[in-house]
Amino acid sequence: MSKVAVIYWSQTGNTQQMAQAIADGVTGAGAECDLMEVSAVTPQQALEYDKLALGCPAMGAEVLEESEFEPFFTQLEGQLGGHTVALFGSYGWGDGQWMRDWVERTQSTGANLLDEEGLMVNETPDAEALEVCKNLGARLANA
Repeated sequence: MSKVAVIYWSQTGNTQQMAQAIADGVTGAGAECDLMEVSAVTPQQALEYDKLALGCPAMGAEVLEESEFEPFFTQLEGQLGGHTVALFGSYGWGDGQWMRDWVERTQSTGANLLDEEGLMVNETPDAEALEVCKNLGARLANA
């Protein structure tokens, strides 16, 4: 059975809602899942999982959150080769450039990126968006 970590940073709760729905999809598909805020896990601990769902909203000028998530991902990205990874996050402005940049960074690591575009939700996820998140979790569990 695969073991999945859903690791996220959330300021308003939108990305946290997405993370919970992804975790629900993982467990619903029969895989083991740990849901953690980025402050509660080290990159080394994250790499112990078979698969990772990483979530961070767009911040500032469409960048990853800079005090906790960016340092975590910077340490992690050099070791992601061969891992299956899904990216997700919410945004309130812009056109998703932060996700395109993050996808590009992740692809360059040699990771197996589940969705080439990453999963983005504008503002608060509605029922339909949460269902998409749940489906992402199920696909990650079965990848």
